[in-house]
This record gives sequence, structure tokens and C-alpha cells, in this order.
Amino acid sequence: MKPYEISNMIIDEEAYDQEEVTADFTYQNLDYSITFKKGDLEVVNAWVFKAGNSLPANLSENIIELIREDVKNRL
Repeated sequence: MKPYEISNMIIDEEAYDQEEVTADFTYQNLDYSITFKKGDLEVVNAWVFKAGNSLPANLSENIIELIREDVKNRL
């Protein structure tokens, strides 16, 4: 069982001349959003949503890698 659940995934093909993929997911009862470059799936940014605010997320490399593989399989 995965420690997170992806709830939404958006492929943005017109973002700053570079395609990006954003995955919204829940992890440890918090909502997150992470954006990857579509070509190589490098992280562009990651946010956590708390009390109506978005803050930079501090995710472990392990979780990022799990989500990256999940996104790659969904593309």
C-alpha cells in the first residue's frame, strides 16, 4: 500500500515553453501539490496546504521518488 494517494494530475503543455506535470496528493493527512518537468520528471516545486495557506513542502527524497514513479507510470 502506498503511503500517499494521488487525487488529481494535470499536464500543462504551455507552461513557460516547457511541459509540466502537477500531481495533487494526500500524505500524512495533509494535502500537497508537486510539479515536475514532463521531460525528465525533475521537481519544479512542491507545496503543502495548511489552514488555507500554501507553504513550500519539505518532502523526503523517498516520497518524491515514489510519486515520480507513479506519475511516470500514469503518463
